[in-house]
Amino acid sequence: MSGMPALFSRRGNAPAPAAQPVDASPDASLRRAHPWLLLAPILVFLAVLAAAALVVLRMSFGVQGNEWHAFTLQNYVELADGYFLKSLWLTLRLAFQSMICAVLLAIPVALAMARTESRLMRRLLLAGVLLPLLVNLLLQGYGWLVILGPAGLLNHALLGSGLVSRPVMWLYREHGVLLGLIQTAFPLAVLPMSSAMRAVSISYEEAAATLGATRWQTMRDVMLPLALPGVVSGALLVFAYNASAFAVPLLLGGRRVPMLAVLVHDQVAPLLNWPAASASGVVLMVATLSVMALSQRLVRRTQRLEDADS
Repeated sequence: MSGMPALFSRRGNAPAPAAQPVDASPDASLRRAHPWLLLAPILVFLAVLAAAALVVLRMSFGVQGNEWHAFTLQNYVELADGYFLKSLWLTLRLAFQSMICAVLLAIPVALAMARTESRLMRRLLLAGVLLPLLVNLLLQGYGWLVILGPAGLLNHALLGSGLVSRPVMWLYREHGVLLGLIQTAFPLAVLPMSSAMRAVSISYEEAAATLGATRWQTMRDVMLPLALPGVVSGALLVFAYNASAFAVPLLLGGRRVPMLAVLVHDQVAPLLNWPAASASGVVLMVATLSVMALSQRLVRRTQRLEDADS
């Protein structure tokens, strides 16, 4: 027995695993690199975006006429002006209001898309939701000009119904810009919420109905908590999209609703002050990302508290 080769490992009677040969062939290297090759286009695109962000960040410390060699903080100091702070607050407020309205309007549409059994109806709903993304923003803005103008369709309807005695001024007001922001960003709220609701099994709703829950209670206590990641994703997409909106605020609000993107455009186009515009863009980007990060943190904290209570 002592002369026999050691066929068994020291621990137990299982044979020792044989060493696996290392495949160093070119085909094996290609298989290992295959996932990275698939990710190469998006990585290149993200690299271009990161490079552009770094260029804007560097330009924000420059001086008009000497953007690449000078270095100053004066551009950020000048942003403490009351007009800029008012524009920043207006931008974040309208983005938040449009986010709330778009999410509330998107919930029944997303639920209908997730629960309808007719494939044709689902496609029709999807086509209707995607339509704003297929039409140019300028065309949508001009459409709102036709609808909201003093002699537009909405005022004609209000005057004809007797609800108002004179035309209501919608254009170049905050509520007119808010309507445009909600309509253009509506698909961004519907699509993530529809996907999240479709992933929720209908058996949960049936169980809630069996226990005596109404449809409103089922939506509030079952569907929305389970689809919360999709709701949060849609809300943050709407907020980020509308915080940087330019075409709709410019057409519907003009200079009377000076959202920050319009202010950046004015600094670039007439004044050619690229450093000041870059500083404004950096502040807008930081403010938007901060609000989104804070929102996600609050949602995760709420979910942890609910899991701990359950």
